[in-house]
Amino acid sequence: MTIRNQPDLFGATPAQGDLFGEAAPQPYVYRPDPEKVRRRLEMILAEMRAAQTMPWSESRQTLFGKIFPDMANLLPDTGEGGQYILQFEAEWERLKAAA
Repeated sequence: MTIRNQPDLFGATPAQGDLFGEAAPQPYVYRPDPEKVRRRLEMILAEMRAAQTMPWSESRQTLFGKIFPDMANLLPDTGEGGQYILQFEAEWERLKAAA
């Protein structure tokens, strides 16, 4: 028994054309504001530079250890993000050694 009003689920052509005659919308791509990212990175580095020992709990250390490089990599590809990561790692090592 064949039901004629059901679309062919395995067919190569769609049963209905594009309703509005427009191309499919492009997916949204989030692009953060580089200035906001820089300000946040600078705030984290300033907190580290002002501290004599590690200022964060274990959970904060895990958080910043993960998000700082991720945030730095959001900056335009000019090497700036790499410089932030180097500064972060240097401060991290200094604070760990002081513990």
